[in-house]
Amino acid sequence: MTEPANGDLATVSRCRVCGGPLNQFLDLGRQPLSDAFLTPGDVADEYFYRLAVGCCASCTMVQLVEEVPRERMFHEGYPYHSSGSSVMREHFARTARDLVRSAASDDPFVVEIGCNDGVMLSTVRDLGVRHLGFEPSGGVARIAQAGGIRVRVDFFEASTAAEVRAEEGPADVIYAANTLCHIPYVESIMKGVDALLAPDGVLVFEDPYLGDIISKTSFDQIYDEHFFFFSAGSVAAMARRFGLELVDVQHLPVHGGEVRYTLARAGARTPSDAVAELIEREEAARLTDPATLLGFASGVARIRDDLTTLLRELRAQGKTVVGYGATAKSATVTNFCGIGPDLVSYVCDSTPAKQGRLTPGAHIPVLPPEAFSTPYPDYALLFAWNHAEEIMAKEREFHDNGGRWVLYVPDVRIV
Repeated sequence: MTEPANGDLATVSRCRVCGGPLNQFLDLGRQPLSDAFLTPGDVADEYFYRLAVGCCASCTMVQLVEEVPRERMFHEGYPYHSSGSSVMREHFARTARDLVRSAASDDPFVVEIGCNDGVMLSTVRDLGVRHLGFEPSGGVARIAQAGGIRVRVDFFEASTAAEVRAEEGPADVIYAANTLCHIPYVESIMKGVDALLAPDGVLVFEDPYLGDIISKTSFDQIYDEHFFFFSAGSVAAMARRFGLELVDVQHLPVHGGEVRYTLARAGARTPSDAVAELIEREEAARLTDPATLLGFASGVARIRDDLTTLLRELRAQGKTVVGYGATAKSATVTNFCGIGPDLVSYVCDSTPAKQGRLTPGAHIPVLPPEAFSTPYPDYALLFAWNHAEEIMAKEREFHDNGGRWVLYVPDVRIV
């Protein structure tokens, strides 16, 4: 790892899991912090980094080449709320019940890494189960605390996990959703798991699945907060390095395609057939072969060209085009494709902390949802495509009034 002159950004030349060499296959260029929505006065001081992706030649873990300091991403003003989608609220309620049922203890203790606003742990609380959430972003942590969730406003790592073990005993379940992929310092995380996990406990985490990202060319899943892009093969290799074993996998339809991985101490549980089956499918598909990854990169360039061509044509025809969903993913799309207010007039979003600000890098105004219908635009570029069904049902009147959605995953099209 080499330190740049400003000491603020690390260029990773070796795998953060095993130390093997990284082979870069995709460069998405100069990018801003994906959740740093700006006031006009912030623009001059905006932070940028190079968003590039590589694959470890040794353990096949796909990861970012450059690491953004965690304090820049997860802080007091972090704007993302996990409970913002009704689909995700239902998903986390089911997950909480499943986790509690799976606990072997009569008095289970459930710990969540990155509990956000407490959407999952609220069900654990309602079931009367001991729990603790780790959440370094103070704003969303206080929302969880206000709802009666026990939250430690801190990062989960070896030292903090050891402190919890000493104070509260072992955890039967350690859970993380869309969080473990955010954390480059995996050795400290796994040492923390080792310190806190009960002998027969499990680490359960769900994150965007590399197989879905490749098959759908969903390159907007790549941004500063997503450091790792997991596959069953790379997770199994990672688990072995830290005395753990991948014992179950489950493909999930949420967030554009995720896999839930269950890890236990080596030899503590018998792996399900699903583990070997998914690894075999990955090997048959040559998921992390250079040819596959370079083919993905070519597909990304094609989507960029198709999307910018379409948006320019629509604006040349005098059509109004706006964005729907000021997602973290949208920062990758707008900055890589060069989409600014000249092509997309504004982005509507329901998150109050984003409204009245500018999108990262592209500086497109973010407006509240009411702006979408006053009046309806001709076209809406759906950045929140992973919630397409929910959003299109909610905004049926837009379509009934002649409006059309622009999608770009897995290809550029109008619906």
